[in-house]
Amino acid sequence: MADPKGFLNHGREVAKSRPVDVRLKDWNEVYVPGSLLPIISKQASRCMDCGIPFCHNGCPLGNLIPEWNDYAYREDWAAASERLHATNNFPEFTGRLCPAPCESACVLGINQPAVTIKNVEVSIIDKAWDTGDVEPQIPERLSGKTVAVIGSGPAGLAAAQQLTRAGHTVAVYERADRIGGLLRYGIPEFKMEKRHINRRIEQMRAEGTRFRTGIEIGRDLKATDLKKRYDAVVIAAGATTARDLPAPGRDLKGIHQAMEYLPLANKVQEGDYVTAPITAEGKHVVVIGGGDTGADCVGTAHRQGAASVTQLEIMPKPGEDRAPNQPWPTFPMLYKVTSAHEEGGERVYSVSTTHFEGDEDGNVQWLHLVEVEFIDGKLTQKPGTERKIPAQLVTLAMGFTGTDRENGLVDQFGLELDERGNIARDADFQTNVPGVFVAGDAGRGQSLIVWAIAEGRSAARGTDRFLTGASDLPAPIRPTDRSLMV
Repeated sequence: MADPKGFLNHGREVAKSRPVDVRLKDWNEVYVPGSLLPIISKQASRCMDCGIPFCHNGCPLGNLIPEWNDYAYREDWAAASERLHATNNFPEFTGRLCPAPCESACVLGINQPAVTIKNVEVSIIDKAWDTGDVEPQIPERLSGKTVAVIGSGPAGLAAAQQLTRAGHTVAVYERADRIGGLLRYGIPEFKMEKRHINRRIEQMRAEGTRFRTGIEIGRDLKATDLKKRYDAVVIAAGATTARDLPAPGRDLKGIHQAMEYLPLANKVQEGDYVTAPITAEGKHVVVIGGGDTGADCVGTAHRQGAASVTQLEIMPKPGEDRAPNQPWPTFPMLYKVTSAHEEGGERVYSVSTTHFEGDEDGNVQWLHLVEVEFIDGKLTQKPGTERKIPAQLVTLAMGFTGTDRENGLVDQFGLELDERGNIARDADFQTNVPGVFVAGDAGRGQSLIVWAIAEGRSAARGTDRFLTGASDLPAPIRPTDRSLMV
């Protein structure tokens, strides 16, 4: 194990952020480059190498956390990288973007601040890239089998990399103009610079994975034609149908889904635009939805020079400590201050939008809201609490309800859906159509990046077994597994 007294000798210390007034002037990642490595060995030493490491229960990938903590403590970075990659294709993604349910399940977290597992993870992988320890893993022989993967988010990329390494010829189809899915266009640059995606894509290309951008299955290419071309298909198209807000005035100009707004800001960073077609510059911005996507909108609006930013959440403000009904090692709903919230703006809880008000040209100008409370489990408006706030740009970040049904992919394949509207699958992640598998949010519903990668790895095993009759690929989760929550 690491230092037996590490958790007694060292307190929790996390990555340092750049000053707000500095980072708001650019789109680079908010953390001070190189600030983790000098402290990370001491942080890794806080891991107790528990007899039963509950961090494994919090992580669907089955990450070997005590093992790579020990290697990081000893500064054996090559061994740490090998243990990290044994269960995770893309630790540079999860180390930056995952909310770290493993830390919520850390045994040390019962009565002390948990081990900084996420920071250790990203330190290991960044060091591995710097030292050249991340190399293409080219299969020794090809199987002669072909696989099409629909979607290039974390689930699709994980499935594609696993199947390529198993010797199959894999082509990834992405409807956008660049590979990465929501990693590319849904996650702002200040949370993860896209160079991390680019170098992983180059690794996959060197391994043999092929990429086809600008092709939407169902519209540009019929699903039935795709199935004829390949021996198997893995659908990893995500849950991209956004939840809408059918309030009066919704059709006013200036009200957009978050995934209409965020990709344009990212396209500016890619060099496609000088200024985003939808911008917060000089406007009073209201973000409806208190989750991570809402926070991404907040941080983006700050960098675009918004006059003000207000984030609305219909649920009550979470507490700063675990609630009695969310005991360790479950993932608690806690009040979280992200880097975007550190940068300013107002957060308003327990409110609901009643309607929007516009000017004579049809542009949104005001958002009317009312305070709400739960009475006998029912959301109820509080009389006399109605008010309006200025709103010249409104982004809807209220989550997603399922995979896209309008492009024809589901119907053309003839796929069955479950009771939640997700694509149904069996224990091998296979749909009702033989040879067609599903991974990620398209089958699970909206979830975390770490679950998407786990789904992609598990679906790859099912696909490999379908193609060859057996598989040595790992399957960290079952389709029915769910997060460690209550």
